[in-house]
Amino acid sequence: MLSKDILRNKFFKIRKKKYHKINNLFFDPLKKIIKKINKNNIYIAIYMPINYELDPLLSMNIQSSKKIYFLVPTVTIKNNMNFFEVKKNDVFQVNKFGILEPIVTKKIGSLPDIILLPLLAYDKNNYRLGYGKGYYDHYLNNQKKKIKTIGIAYSFQETNKIPINKHDVKMDYILTEKGLY
Repeated sequence: MLSKDILRNKFFKIRKKKYHKINNLFFDPLKKIIKKINKNNIYIAIYMPINYELDPLLSMNIQSSKKIYFLVPTVTIKNNMNFFEVKKNDVFQVNKFGILEPIVTKKIGSLPDIILLPLLAYDKNNYRLGYGKGYYDHYLNNQKKKIKTIGIAYSFQETNKIPINKHDVKMDYILTEKGLY
């Protein structure tokens, strides 16, 4: 089995070469998951895309009978993540990693019901390969509430097996241009 570093390098190059924009319909399968959550207000955490990642900002166009709030992570001084509500026309700031994040105006973030996860690769067991810092795994492992996790990827980002360790969180679903798995 290839190491995580070799897989990261391989799939970053593949994604860069095969990257293409998606349309709003890509996120339509999320409606099924939203419908199953027994709440009227749904909090969906998205990420700010970098390095040829699929753009989850398009998910902000989902139509639902429920009220949907969108959250974006910020990274704290201690390298933890908090999620804060954003709206379509909000202004963002660049963090220490060069990634856009919300300008925080309150001290307490919101807890998501669903997190759309960025990834470089995924496998048939729903494990993801990220950039290697473990921010999402750390966040999810420290939550008392079960949060639905959905990896966002192109189908060409699938690999046979991702090497995993005890901290890696298995995703509930993978969403690709071919559907929700």
